[in-house]
Parts: sequence; structure tokens; C-alpha cells
Amino acid sequence: MQTTAAIEVNNLVKVYTRKNQPPVRAVDGLSFTVQRGEIFGLLGPNGAGKTTTIKILTTLLAPTEGTARVSGCDVVRDPLGVRKQICVVVQENALELHLSVRNNFRVFGRFHGLSAHEIQLRMGRICELFSLTEFLNAKGMDLSGGLKRRVQVAKTFLIDKPVVFLDEATTGMDSINKRATIQAIKEETRKGRTIVLTTHILDEAEVLCDRVAIMNHGKLITLGSIHEVKGAGLRLLSLTLTVREATPSLLETIRSFQPVSVEIRNSVIEVIMRDEEETLRLLAAARKQKGFLHFEITSASLEDVFLQLIDHQTGSN
Repeated sequence: MQTTAAIEVNNLVKVYTRKNQPPVRAVDGLSFTVQRGEIFGLLGPNGAGKTTTIKILTTLLAPTEGTARVSGCDVVRDPLGVRKQICVVVQENALELHLSVRNNFRVFGRFHGLSAHEIQLRMGRICELFSLTEFLNAKGMDLSGGLKRRVQVAKTFLIDKPVVFLDEATTGMDSINKRATIQAIKEETRKGRTIVLTTHILDEAEVLCDRVAIMNHGKLITLGSIHEVKGAGLRLLSLTLTVREATPSLLETIRSFQPVSVEIRNSVIEVIMRDEEETLRLLAAARKQKGFLHFEITSASLEDVFLQLIDHQTGSN
């Protein structure tokens, strides 16, 4: 019976051993599934185990314990089967700098067994999707860092593989490049592709991902939709205060409520709070201050929740 999961990870462990040094459990009992056709974010601070997990799922590393399957193929028993099902964008730019963008697509397509006719047809669609048509004759070395990255991501989607791994896909892109790339990635999932995304830009994950898993020290902290992760027992709220001046008296009042964080931008103060009742009490106190103009209460961002989850886990260890 065919499973609906594109990726199945069960109790995955990876231990690195070095001579005269204690072993390091880079991945420690990790379990999760990724459904077909979803964008799945694998998030965590540096050293959390994200890259090691991706390397195992793409058959570049063997696990110490546990199992992982991609499109039904076991990463240890059938690595060739896995590789036939995936495309991978790694952090380093894999671009032929002395070739034009057009010839980068041609070489990549032929390497993956596409005919010249198939490449031409797919290249037109991909270039339109990623807004690259005007750069087809430009050499790789003449492109900006963000455009090089966009071409690298676009090359991956030239090949019709069901599972795509994107490691920091928008690194180095300006806002225009990033917007075009994000929209193109979303469009590709509508065709049924499964995308696993690692990124340190949590606003990007919040926009792109159907579900996310947050890791730290090789363990899974939380897993679910953006809404579910935001409500992972932390119910953080963002209180934005607009004032004539961020006076010492007002800041002292805010800090007396022990907020998660306070960010001041000229006459705007953003306060992250853990509790709804405390947020309303703080608002009532702030409104009594001179120069109060406006307020807004919203759910905290994924980044706020991410930092609080990491801090919470670190404090409990």
C-alpha cells in the first residue's frame, strides 16, 4: 500500500566519534513525517542537527541508528532509489561561472538525461517562473550573488523530481529576488512536489511552510503548522505601542511586567509578552503615560516563538 508520506523518519540517530574526544550526538532520536505536496521547514539554531539530518535524507551520511525513507526508498538499503527521487540545493553555489545561464540549464539537463528538446521546453517555463529570461545570455560570473543563487534554485526545478531539498535557498538574495523565488517555490508545490526547506530566515519560513519542525541539540522541540507551533504552550503576543517619545518612565513600566523582549524603533515600541492577561495589564498601564498615541496586539512572529522555545529548552537542560 502506498503511503501518503513523502519522507518518514523514525528514531534517527547520528553519532560522530573522533579520536580522543567524547562522541557527539548530532541527531538524537529524531522522528517526523513529511506529507506529499507540502512545504516542510526544518528549523533550528546553528549546531541543532539540521544539516546532518538533510545529509542523511539525501544519502550523503549513514545514520548510526534508526530509519529514514524518501518516496518509499530506505536511505541505507536503497540509496540509489532515493537519489532518483530527489533534487538538492546546498548552501554553496553550484554554478558554472564561465557558461551562460542558458548553457548552465542545458548542461544540468543533459546530465540528468533530458533531451535538448525537453530542456528547451522546460527552460522556457522555469525562466518565466523565476524571472530569469532576460539573463539567459549572461555568464554566471557576471551575475550578482542573489541571481546566481536564483539560477541554482531554478536549475533544480528544471528536473522533474518529486522531492526537493532546499538548504538556505534565498541566501544572498535581495528582496526582489527573494520574492520571485518564494513565489516560484510555492508554484512548484501546486504541481504536487514535496519541498523540505532549511532556513535561518524565520519570516521566510512563516510565509512558505505548511508545517515546520524546530530542532535543538539534535532533538525535536516542536512540530506542526505555523499556527500550532506558535501555540506550543507559549501563546506569545506582540504588543506594539506608538508614543510621542519612549520615555524612561514608560520603559521602566514596560520592563516591570517582565516581557520576553522589548524593541524600540523611534516612537514605536514592540513588546513580546507571554500572557494575555499581563499584556492587557501592561496596555492599561501604558495608556496612562503621557504621549501615548496608539496600540496594536497581534500574535507574535514565528521568530519570537522560535527564540522562546530555544531559550526554554536551553534553560531546562
